[in-house]
Amino acid sequence: MRIYIAGLIGAIVLFVWGAVSHMVLPVGEMGIQQATQQDAAIAALQASGDKGHAVYMVPGLNPEEWGDEAKLSAFVSKYGNSPSAFVVYDPAPNPNISSMAPALGKQFVSNLLVALIAAWIMATGAFSFGQRIAVGGAIGVAAWLLVSIPYWNWYRFPLDFTIGAWLDYGLGLLLASVPMAWWLGRRR
Repeated sequence: MRIYIAGLIGAIVLFVWGAVSHMVLPVGEMGIQQATQQDAAIAALQASGDKGHAVYMVPGLNPEEWGDEAKLSAFVSKYGNSPSAFVVYDPAPNPNISSMAPALGKQFVSNLLVALIAAWIMATGAFSFGQRIAVGGAIGVAAWLLVSIPYWNWYRFPLDFTIGAWLDYGLGLLLASVPMAWWLGRRR
């Protein structure tokens, strides 16, 4: 029961931190820009998003063609000096524009699952208060290293977006770890 309560406490702190970092601080928007000609961008996405809801690399080469030296060489020659984009395209309307409630619910569940994992790890060892906080912070940094650094490296996500993700995950879980570590350290 201690772990579940610690996880719930951590989830609440993570959720509040997410609200603060996205609505009060500029952390949630670091590296994100709006297209100046949104109608033209949407029309281009609709014209080229023929596979429907997917992640598109522009320019992109089908993985089946990577082993074909002639196609790979032609691709590099044509697009080697071109700009690129990593596009998450969904032809369906975005329901979050009219109501964020379902997405906020999913976010809280996600925060709860992460906090429960962190609480379980913190509770498994004979850690001091400070060590439990460090373990929680390390879990947040590990999540960032596993997801955000490859996106920065391979898909060229902007560095400020990547740093914002570290502040969101790493700092968020570090902050959540303080009350979790306190709760887990209480005498039974």
